[in-house]
Amino acid sequence: MTSSFNRLYTDLAHLWPLMSPPEDYADEGACLLGELRKRLGPGRARLLELGTGGGHLLHHIAGGFEATAVDLSEGMLAHSQRLNPEVAHHIGDMRTVRLGETFDAVLIHDAIDYMTTEDDLRAAFATARAHLRTGGLLIVIPDDYSETFTPPRVWHQTQRVAGDELTFVEYSWDPDPNDTETETVYVFFIQENGELRVEVDRHTTGLFPIGTWERLLGEAGFEPERLDYPFADDDRPMYLWACTATEAGTRVE
Repeated sequence: MTSSFNRLYTDLAHLWPLMSPPEDYADEGACLLGELRKRLGPGRARLLELGTGGGHLLHHIAGGFEATAVDLSEGMLAHSQRLNPEVAHHIGDMRTVRLGETFDAVLIHDAIDYMTTEDDLRAAFATARAHLRTGGLLIVIPDDYSETFTPPRVWHQTQRVAGDELTFVEYSWDPDPNDTETETVYVFFIQENGELRVEVDRHTTGLFPIGTWERLLGEAGFEPERLDYPFADDDRPMYLWACTATEAGTRVE
């Protein structure tokens, strides 16, 4: 049994389509598509997703847009390229990537959770603003806030495809309540060809108060609006930040 950090984006990336199938994102994708259309209007707008992962959410959105996807993991981006062949894909870190292009909207889903300091958030928001026209839209959807995270949180699920079976247990806790980090431990029980193996993975993510999100988005050149977002795995509240890019933001480089 091997245990290290962020294996889901490296040697365990092949598990992602089984762990979190694209069809599981259909309702959430329809909600986001409606929000984008409501705010951008008709026409084929340009959309950039930062931290696209396996592209499962983007799969339900990209058809109506000229879409571009960025992710730091080559393994996850390969999944997205197969699922979304019409989308332009780039390897990059949402804190530093600069594509030299301007978009009508930027989407950052739960990949924003991997920003573990305020400086990380500032850098990600600066990247979004650098790629947006004035008046463009940033949508950000973090999983948790200091006010909504009650550890420990435990989630488990079993998925089966073509004779293979994956059961995973997800355990989230807060090792130090005085910092801005939490940890999630995944235990994967993988049945392939009649054999069982067990793998362990650890992920460190950020945790900030709602007020910090609002403040940093404003500092980055956005007018933020916080909306209820009904797609949590449990009964905790989730929020979608719909942010309009103002004249004060950093322009594309």
